[in-house]
Amino acid sequence: MTVTPLRPLAEKAQRASLDVAAELSLAFAQTAAHYDASTEFPHENIRQVHAAGLTALTAPVAFGGRGANLAEAAEVIRLIARGEPSTALILIMQYINLATLPASRWPAHLIARVIGDAVNNGALINALRVEPELGTPIRGGLPATTARRVADGWSISGRKIYATGVEGLTWAIVWARTDEEDVRLGGFLVPVDAPGFRIEKTWNPLGMRATGSHDAILEEVVVPLDHAVDIRRPSEWDVRGEGQAAWFGMLPGALYTGVAEAARDWLVQFLQNRVPTNLGQPLSTVPRIQQAVGEIEELLTVNRRLIASAARDIDEGRGISQSEAGLIKVVTTENAILAVEKALKLTGNHGVSRNNPLERHHRDVLCGRIHSPQEDTVRVGAGKLALGL
Repeated sequence: MTVTPLRPLAEKAQRASLDVAAELSLAFAQTAAHYDASTEFPHENIRQVHAAGLTALTAPVAFGGRGANLAEAAEVIRLIARGEPSTALILIMQYINLATLPASRWPAHLIARVIGDAVNNGALINALRVEPELGTPIRGGLPATTARRVADGWSISGRKIYATGVEGLTWAIVWARTDEEDVRLGGFLVPVDAPGFRIEKTWNPLGMRATGSHDAILEEVVVPLDHAVDIRRPSEWDVRGEGQAAWFGMLPGALYTGVAEAARDWLVQFLQNRVPTNLGQPLSTVPRIQQAVGEIEELLTVNRRLIASAARDIDEGRGISQSEAGLIKVVTTENAILAVEKALKLTGNHGVSRNNPLERHHRDVLCGRIHSPQEDTVRVGAGKLALGL
């Protein structure tokens, strides 16, 4: 009897997931312009992701998931983002939650229920944290959303903004404070079909237009007592723990690298086919153009290598600090933005025409600066750490 080593089996599964993601990317690219123009939620894309077995990619095998590590998840996100980045952002939130829930303080039966729902039904989950007055909790402050103790559990009321993917969610982890004298705050697990939970369609951004990141309004939404899945005193919270910080550092960079690669692909085709009359040959033959494209390749290569290296360290137990994860997010998103801006410089009016996808890629990639952790908080934190403050 021949025993096949575990590593080759794992590598085969990873190749399979990347092959599937590449195929999905090509399909999603065909409708990306439609979703961008309409701001419709990409339900069909999500359906195809689930049919392809990628909805629960990062859920542990013990729960029925694929058990993918961070390096594999980052590659899947990069590939899908080349086709349609809003779909990729929705999956980022899914992958982070499914990967980190088993090690959380949640009740075991709720972990099993949520992950099982993702595995079997393609159910999506995300945390709803940002508020009109609060902004993002990563900058500090208490949420206005309040959970009040009632006979049947908790009654939650409040408004969340920029709720990524809310149109397609089954589960929401709502960041709220309690009405107790000794205030606690944290995550409350809320089914989005619960009475009192409604969506107000406010999402009309420059880029990443299909994420369905509308406002979520909770009006006396009642959940069972144990759905206060992780609430603590404010002083006990590190708003984003080391585990999630690593994933939030790598996956947005992978997404926007994918967007920049899509821009690069269109640019290469344009330069190969564009033959100005005064030149008499394709623009791709001009040394100055070749050097500029090389600069784009430099930025993308650095991104891919940096993300892959850091993700491998994390997967192999050589963790990185929250500060380092944030710096990687900032560097890779800024590199992606610069790569697309260089492409725009080479194409002139063609690049900003809505008849071509490059202007859409530009609008999408600019959104990399918005995601937490943002540049100022990352660099201030890194500076204080270096200065011993």
